[in-house]
Amino acid sequence: MPERLQKLIAEAGLASRRHAEEMITAGVVTVNGQVVKELGTKADPAHDHIKVRGRLINPLLLNREKIYVLLNKPRGVLTSLADPENRPLVVDLLPPALRRLHPVGRLDMNTEGLLLLTNDGELTNLVASARSGIAKIYEAKVKGVPPEDAIERLRRGVTLEEDGRRIRTAPAQVNKVSETRTNAWYEVVLKEGRNQQIRRMFDAVGHSVLKLRRVAIGSLRDERLAPGKWRMLSASEVAQLKSGKIGKRIGNAGSVAAKKRAAGHGRKS
Repeated sequence: MPERLQKLIAEAGLASRRHAEEMITAGVVTVNGQVVKELGTKADPAHDHIKVRGRLINPLLLNREKIYVLLNKPRGVLTSLADPENRPLVVDLLPPALRRLHPVGRLDMNTEGLLLLTNDGELTNLVASARSGIAKIYEAKVKGVPPEDAIERLRRGVTLEEDGRRIRTAPAQVNKVSETRTNAWYEVVLKEGRNQQIRRMFDAVGHSVLKLRRVAIGSLRDERLAPGKWRMLSASEVAQLKSGKIGKRIGNAGSVAAKKRAAGHGRKS
């Protein structure tokens, strides 16, 4: 049965559906030897030869097992599948058999924490979409101690520059976990994921982020997963993510664990 090319590319595990659309418009997708650039074009993998950058994806669609990996990304590792500068990549932390998985969203190079990798394009779209309501929780150490009115600005949303445009961030949950004379730790809950958003938000109120890590994706947490380590998701964890309901269960419950970590990891600098 014919289906949209971007959906087939996502189901083959090569990219999210949005990235698949970019591949199509870039002219790297062919159907029966013909370059296709028009979004919405359909093909039938049972009859048509579909290639992405010269690679036939029909076998991937016919024999693919969906895989879900949770990785604790260390600082200094790039959330990408390739890099012209040969910097360390998240896929380098996986065994060769899993290196065809793609990351769900991004963590910048100096941010650590939980990252999903999968070949399931539908789940990628669900978790990455702001409309799904699946929130992500971060812990941020900032320079100085922002006054409460500055934190209230972050909760309401601040204006940032992005691609030559002024955009306003969505409302966020921002709760102070601990403080010293020189810095403070905050738990930040976001339902959108703009490029380096948390760093830019705190920059906007004059307090730069010194350390940042993601500790939860929806209700998905794993405090025992060490930096650089990974594990498969259980069937129940995948089902929770696909339910689209897990973002509603995030609130201040995580701040209790954050306070314990702040007290137990010597965060005094």
